[in-house]
Amino acid sequence: MPQNTVDLAIVGGGPVGLFAAYYSGLRNISCSIIESLPALGGRLVSVFPEKFIYDVPGFPKIRARDLASNLIKQAQQSSPTICLNERVEKILKVNAGFELATPLGKHHAKSVLIVGGIGVASPQKHSAPGAAKFEEKGIEYIVSDPEKYRDKHVVVVGGGDSAIDWAQELTSIAASTTLVHRTARFRAHERNIAQLKESGARIITDAEITSFEGNTHLHQVIIKHKNNLAEDTVLRADHALIMFGFRTDLSFMQDWSIELSADQDQILVNEKMETSLLGVYAAGDIASHAAKITLLATGFGEAAIAVNFAKTFLDPNEDSQPMYSTSIAESRKQS
Repeated sequence: MPQNTVDLAIVGGGPVGLFAAYYSGLRNISCSIIESLPALGGRLVSVFPEKFIYDVPGFPKIRARDLASNLIKQAQQSSPTICLNERVEKILKVNAGFELATPLGKHHAKSVLIVGGIGVASPQKHSAPGAAKFEEKGIEYIVSDPEKYRDKHVVVVGGGDSAIDWAQELTSIAASTTLVHRTARFRAHERNIAQLKESGARIITDAEITSFEGNTHLHQVIIKHKNNLAEDTVLRADHALIMFGFRTDLSFMQDWSIELSADQDQILVNEKMETSLLGVYAAGDIASHAAKITLLATGFGEAAIAVNFAKTFLDPNEDSQPMYSTSIAESRKQS
């Protein structure tokens, strides 16, 4: 292998990738982070930097950008090689390791952990008439500055945690906040739903927006109720936040010898976070297995599992079960 070969190449510099880099240091695994975006932090900084995160252990709540900053500082303790603005386009098995090709060159590693960083996730767009016309003219898919919505009439569309959280948070600063969801069943945590109902936000369920209207800027939305018992609702809207989540297409990976899910939007892994290609692991949202729970907290756990089994892949004489981090730190002080 080339002289600059690392033990583990981490594809993706989001929160799970950053924790994987830190954890690699605990196990004396040299690593690199290859990220398609110009900065580390993933969606915590590129999609919802001002959003509060509520389900990370040790933090009752923390802004996404602050969590990203902490994770970056933590990862830097392991001195990873950081490569930004590089999308991994190919992973090839070569000799005793892997070659990762990006538009800027080639990277070499003895093992690989894929946690994102492939630059293919994009927000799912609304398809109603006017959605494309008013994009960035009242229709947004990412909240970059909550102050934009102060004293404005805001409609949030979606039923997941992001939609629920933003609807609740904006209620305190917007002139009005309305949540519109196509069913009465939400895909969010129960406590968050209860808090939204207590916040004073208007909630419209079993309904869909059929049209976005205005002149040069969004002015109103037309809402059709599914039960057909109510007339269409015309709702004033200075802004509409579309929170349908992100769509990932991994079909370009078909010739990488890595097995994908039926929808080709996730990588299949086993209980060790191993993919179908020996020496390549996956963790976080991009990974799929029978017990999958899509949470940031479980993504961190999957990263630790992947790193520990990568350790035994690199050296079969090593144990996948590590010492406690306190014991590791103490042993390093003594040495």
